[in-house]
Amino acid sequence: MPILKLKPACKEYIWGGTRLMTEFHKEYSGATLAETWELSCHPDGPSTILNGPWAGKTLAEYIQVQGREVLGENCRRFLEFPILTKLIDARDNLSIQVHPGNLYALKNEHQYGKTEMWYVVDCKEGAFLYYGFSKEVDREEFRRRIENNTLLEVLNKVYVQKGDVLFIEAGTIHAIGKDILIAEIQQNSNITYRVYDYGRVGKDNKPRDLHIEKALAVTRRIPLIRSRSAVPHLARCDYFTVDKLNLDGEVMQTLSGRITPASFAGILILEGEGRICCGGETVEFRKGDSLFLPAGSGSFQIEGRCEALLTTIEPKQDPVRIAVSLEPGCAQLGLMDKDQVWMEQQAVCVPEEELPAQAARQIGEAVQRMLDHQGLTLDRCVGIGVTVPGQVDRKAGRVLRSEAMGWTDVPFAQELQKLLPLPVYLAKAAPDRPAENGLAEAAGLV
Repeated sequence: MPILKLKPACKEYIWGGTRLMTEFHKEYSGATLAETWELSCHPDGPSTILNGPWAGKTLAEYIQVQGREVLGENCRRFLEFPILTKLIDARDNLSIQVHPGNLYALKNEHQYGKTEMWYVVDCKEGAFLYYGFSKEVDREEFRRRIENNTLLEVLNKVYVQKGDVLFIEAGTIHAIGKDILIAEIQQNSNITYRVYDYGRVGKDNKPRDLHIEKALAVTRRIPLIRSRSAVPHLARCDYFTVDKLNLDGEVMQTLSGRITPASFAGILILEGEGRICCGGETVEFRKGDSLFLPAGSGSFQIEGRCEALLTTIEPKQDPVRIAVSLEPGCAQLGLMDKDQVWMEQQAVCVPEEELPAQAARQIGEAVQRMLDHQGLTLDRCVGIGVTVPGQVDRKAGRVLRSEAMGWTDVPFAQELQKLLPLPVYLAKAAPDRPAENGLAEAAGLV
């Protein structure tokens, strides 16, 4: 499997500087460069492959052709590529902002929410950022302070130095301060609700938009405890795990590891230069480079002098699987925990004359009621397994032909995802098996 070297998407914002161009070797024709999206499949700024037979293609195109297996088993629970890695050069203060969580974002923005982590690559002495509130504020005080420009008075100011790490969960109000260079690993999302912008104007000479009502809906308004131990990692959550790699070129000259079938690896070079060898291939790197190693690449070795961040995806903690066994006139539903124990089962009537979209909506609503009854949210679920009497196209998520259901070429996965935005795995139901066996078969697909 190849080692992919990536070219980032470049973003010019009013607060950006020039260090990404002058120190991190980013090619950009503008006067300033605020962000580079180093490892990205997001449509607002995809990464492009620089080397090998895939040169010129986007990372998203590579994954589409090669298959999601290159992402690894731990990524099966995500509808999309799970993360976005950035370098951020804040010459000036960023706006005070907040990001929504998955449930709000999927419902209102039709994409995932945004939990992120910051690694301070460099900063000037006395540099600071904002991280949460310094005291608890109620909804009305929050609104009032946004409107009368006194919000900074109740924010928690954190002075930083090189090497500091902050984990910013969705719903945390925050802002990067001026003279800080950040490496950011985040969920694959581009949703930001701005609440304060220092009275600045955009290129159109108009104040930049604020998103007050949405921010009021998603912001946690209590003080935060900064320490969030992820030892031995820099950061660890359901969406990403980040580790620091260090080679000083003298005592530590090489570093070895293994990329298993469980997850891909993203490597962002923050300092130095060297080379990486994997699968008989060698790729040289320098400060600012971003590398992607597909899941299952096997053993790798890094040589040289460098500091880097390694990002992988770990298994979800306490996952819940949703199972659906479709039968003529009926759908058997179930929730299964990590120990393969049924948490709840239910049968839903699906009249044979019912349209596929109506059936999917009815099933989706019933599953949501089951989750509510168990006190669970969709964030706990890793996917939906569906068995169907008939022929299916698993990759496309379509029921090609089911005489028992009266369906022909139905995009059933997409219909179900309108209510339950999770990966859906379809399979042809085994003939003449008891209903409970069909449900277990469906759970095994996830």
